[in-house]
Amino acid sequence: MKKILITGGAGYIGSHTAVELLKAGYEPVILDDFSNSQSSVIDRLAEIIGKDVICYEGDCNDKSILEKVYSEHKFVGVIHFAAFKAVGESTIEPLKYYRNNVGSLIVLLDFMKEKGIKNIVFSSSCTVYGQPDKLPVTESTPRKDAESPYGNTKKICEDILVDFVKSKAGVKVISLRYFNPVGAHPSGKIGELPNGTPNNLVPYVTQTAAGIREKITVFGDDYDTEDGSCIRDFIHVMDLADAHVKALSYLNEQDDDFYDVFNVGTGNGNTVLEIIKTFEKVNRIKLNYAIGPRRVGDVVKIWADTKKINTVLGWHPKYTLEDSLRDSWNWQKNLIK
Repeated sequence: MKKILITGGAGYIGSHTAVELLKAGYEPVILDDFSNSQSSVIDRLAEIIGKDVICYEGDCNDKSILEKVYSEHKFVGVIHFAAFKAVGESTIEPLKYYRNNVGSLIVLLDFMKEKGIKNIVFSSSCTVYGQPDKLPVTESTPRKDAESPYGNTKKICEDILVDFVKSKAGVKVISLRYFNPVGAHPSGKIGELPNGTPNNLVPYVTQTAAGIREKITVFGDDYDTEDGSCIRDFIHVMDLADAHVKALSYLNEQDDDFYDVFNVGTGNGNTVLEIIKTFEKVNRIKLNYAIGPRRVGDVVKIWADTKKINTVLGWHPKYTLEDSLRDSWNWQKNLIK
């Protein structure tokens, strides 16, 4: 069974990807420093897959931990999730974000070249598009100046990967530009588990439904959208996990020094108010929400054109928005117990 290193594998997307990798016949090897995840996730993962999970605690910026993991488990590819991701915090502590997000990628690529490890799938983001001039966004939509240091680290990392491939380093790379991951594993055993106040909408919704938060604030209802609230492309985390497995399989078929980029979204946009109303409908719960002022830096509307990933990788989302919001609430209820 081929082993794949998942950096940040105890996190939200990483843990779900570990499940899908195993289903596809790979052996996931997790490396996580647990700065924004919890070790209980590893036990929950083991319950889902029915066996112990290989997991190391450590920082990707530390080459010695990569050496240790590789000496014990000769992984043949990497899925690189490990990164700080709070947009607001990144504006206050930019160096922390550049050191971690950009620095860890450089250490990792250096290590891969040294060991002759060919394949890497990189966790990028639709933040690289900024506020697009035209919708939906395709992979050739121009990238714009980032709204935050976090967003800028994703742009810089993409540029590093392109230059690394051009240098004939012998690697094969896919950058996946995620839209808005939501939902949880259908078992309710793993899901999004933010430390402290959530930065994303759906955990805020589920925590409000559970009585942990007093209310949801909708930042603006006077935008140029159907109901005045911002539009995003919300994708179920299991569909996103499946995209990583398909990307990895696709890389196996390519020659060395290969780079490509794919949007991973549903191809549909939903407003913030639609999310709240759909959550209320599928889970039969009334949410306490209020309209607040617009938030600085918010993109008004963005959703993906998914033709490229549909055609090239043969990837199509299987889960609906209703599924996502049902699974998110199921996960939150399990946390309350």
